[in-house]
Amino acid sequence: MNENEVLTVTLTLENNEELECEVITIFEVQGQQYIALYPLFDEASDEDGSVYLYRFIDHGDEEPGLENIEADVEFEAVSDAFNAWADAQDFGDIDLDDMD
Repeated sequence: MNENEVLTVTLTLENNEELECEVITIFEVQGQQYIALYPLFDEASDEDGSVYLYRFIDHGDEEPGLENIEADVEFEAVSDAFNAWADAQDFGDIDLDDMD
């Protein structure tokens, strides 16, 4: 993959709707890997630019998995780590209020 290619993930939501997302980054917090995803919407969409954070499970040769972050303490730590990474990248403000 070259640096201009976008890595995407297709999420299946609880209502079985599929949502195509760009992988922003994979990062580590306290020994666990997490992934930050940005939904790719068409121009007619009214989405607010939220970023989705998930626990990232690398299965080696198999396709990686994603898990919801259920605990508030864990989510806060992951959000803080992602925001610090985003600040270092100079992305500006990213809304994490409506995250899974």
